[in-house]
Amino acid sequence: METVFAPEMAVLHPDSTTKPFWDACRERQLVYPECESCGTVRMPPASVCPKCGSSPLIWKPATGLGTVYSYTVARHSFHVMVDDFLPYVIAVIALDDAPVRLISNVLGISPEDMYVGLPVSVVWDEAKPGVVIPRFQARSEGDQ
Repeated sequence: METVFAPEMAVLHPDSTTKPFWDACRERQLVYPECESCGTVRMPPASVCPKCGSSPLIWKPATGLGTVYSYTVARHSFHVMVDDFLPYVIAVIALDDAPVRLISNVLGISPEDMYVGLPVSVVWDEAKPGVVIPRFQARSEGDQ
């Protein structure tokens, strides 16, 4: 599988709020957090609900199907470790079955072929052992 960055850059520091998300990713499951008390979606996860002030979260599954809501193409390096990966696409993905948007990368597509509204599906980038990151790729005709 194509990766976006050098494995040395794949460093996670999850806290008690974000750990369930990264644990699910390691199992190749995409999830999003919802307030247990009022149902407000908290993505990115937050330790306190902005609506009701409650802390407990419920983690809901998502299919990983979505569309490109917005994107940019990185053509200039911000660090020597990404020089060999240019250009790459950074996108905001609106999930089809979850009221969240994720910032990720779209792999396997040339920047010239990117567009807002592109149907995508999640792919799992095991950047290094134990670090699995959700990325996206263009959906084929058969994907629902």
